[in-house]
Amino acid sequence: MGRTALVLRLALGDLRRRPVQALLLLAAIAAAATTLTLGLLVRGAADDPWQRTRAATAGPDAVAVTADAAALAALAREPGVAGTNRPYPTLSTTVRVGGTEVAAVVHGRTPSGKSPADERGGAALDRPHTTGGRPLSPGTAVVERAFAEALGVRPGDAIVVGGRRLPVAGIAVTTGRAPYPSSAPGLVWTTRADAAGLDARERSWTMPLRLADPAAAPAFAAKHHCAVPAPDGCAEMRVLAAPDIAAYATAELRLADRALLGGTWAAALLAGLCVALLVGGRLAEQGRRVGLLKAAGATPAQVTAVLLAEHLLIALAAGTAGILAGWAASPLLTGPNAGLLGTATAPVPTPGVIAAVLLAALTVTAASTAVPALRGARVRTARALNEPLRGPARRSRSAALAAGLPVPLLLGVRIAARRPRRTFLAAASTAVTAATVVAALAMHRQVESKDAGATGPAFVPGAGNPVTERIGQIMLVLALALLLLAAVNAVLTAWTTALDTSRTAALVRAVGATPRQVASGLAAAQLLPACVAAVAGIPLGLLVHRAALALGGGGSAAADVPAPWLAAVVPGTLAAVALLTAVPARRAANRPVADAL
Repeated sequence: MGRTALVLRLALGDLRRRPVQALLLLAAIAAAATTLTLGLLVRGAADDPWQRTRAATAGPDAVAVTADAAALAALAREPGVAGTNRPYPTLSTTVRVGGTEVAAVVHGRTPSGKSPADERGGAALDRPHTTGGRPLSPGTAVVERAFAEALGVRPGDAIVVGGRRLPVAGIAVTTGRAPYPSSAPGLVWTTRADAAGLDARERSWTMPLRLADPAAAPAFAAKHHCAVPAPDGCAEMRVLAAPDIAAYATAELRLADRALLGGTWAAALLAGLCVALLVGGRLAEQGRRVGLLKAAGATPAQVTAVLLAEHLLIALAAGTAGILAGWAASPLLTGPNAGLLGTATAPVPTPGVIAAVLLAALTVTAASTAVPALRGARVRTARALNEPLRGPARRSRSAALAAGLPVPLLLGVRIAARRPRRTFLAAASTAVTAATVVAALAMHRQVESKDAGATGPAFVPGAGNPVTERIGQIMLVLALALLLLAAVNAVLTAWTTALDTSRTAALVRAVGATPRQVASGLAAAQLLPACVAAVAGIPLGLLVHRAALALGGGGSAAADVPAPWLAAVVPGTLAAVALLTAVPARRAANRPVADAL
């Protein structure tokens, strides 16, 4: 039998003998791979709906708004302007649907197909694309799709615009203005003649522009934007570049990209910790088997290769499962908002995405397996045949400090102190998870407060904000992934701790301790760092929430999270850790003393 076949046979044998451990590792790596797949699929998802909508609506490179029509005429003659539409009237007025009245912006446009008078230089810019109903006609209104969804209106319904009752002819999208509520008030189109007869608080003019160099749109907008009239006669004018409009229109998708890829780092670290804990536990459990392999002629490299092979097989399967899970869940996060064309369909993972996810899963697994496996494989054969591969460090100071504690706490403090790195990593895993839960609670509160607080004249009461809703979806995905990883970490930490302390627990029972006291001591070794981590996770989670809001352009104001919600995080975390560690601790405590010694 060749070396490769022998390594694979031994690896597959280990997986068959320990299916529970293999499933735990599979779940941990699959959770990280799912998060990475979602992040890679969301990347670039914002561009396709925007470009599709821009092509369908002949999106302008820039849009100018001012009350001075002469200023627009002068702007149309500026160098770099390749074409414009005839300026169309823009009204600040109100829309009433049933008992709801909100502020709105009305654009007076020429009915479709009636006259080319809106075109200059063949530009034909900013044509609303009807997605439901029929195009604009005299005596009717067309409502921007996101605004229509917030109002709950459909083609055939009647709305009151500027004091006049108009039937809704259709629903349309545009890229000349960001969708509602990114641009509030919402947008309604009427004919020019109808717009002239509407009541309005303010009237101005809007002109879409096509530039000779579309890439220069931001510079053009900055040069001609004049928010405050100046003594030199500069008219008050707002100029928006298409990239700025696109940034508002796709804010939630770009946020999903950044947040998911950021969460992938945390998931990868926790998945790596899962692998390292599992390898360490298996080496402690299989110390005699490692010695037998070496006695039979296996080299440290070959022993390491067996452990690497079985974990890489799990990583390959987990990576595949993560790709499929991420692909299935991607429509929840990649679908555009109502103001853009596109559907919430699952983007097919490209070969590059598949290769990146599988490579990441294999790399994290190999890096986490190689060091502890090689270190364990290098233990002398005689020692490996007689005792665990690595004994815990002695901490005389901690032993002295814990001397007066009850037996369970004494055991817990000593066990935690004898494996400081493992204790620190377990605490870090719990802190990251608690922080994610706190951030999710804060974001939920933020969404509730925004929805409840969006009662101004420009917002439809009860209508949600797609940006905050998308943030909530992201936080839910990350929270679920990290909760799964933390649960696997807690189980593996308790299991490896029980293996390390099997002889110590047996000695303690031999001198009079009960199995319940030993089990409580093993649980206390996990609960003590978890308590500190849960407390630290509260301010850390609020900081994560602030960072998420800053990324989404929503400022950095902290949400007013109710104190009982935050207070429940600590006991909830401790209860979860106690539940997850109960089975390994009880099994270790009930092991016969003679067998352990």
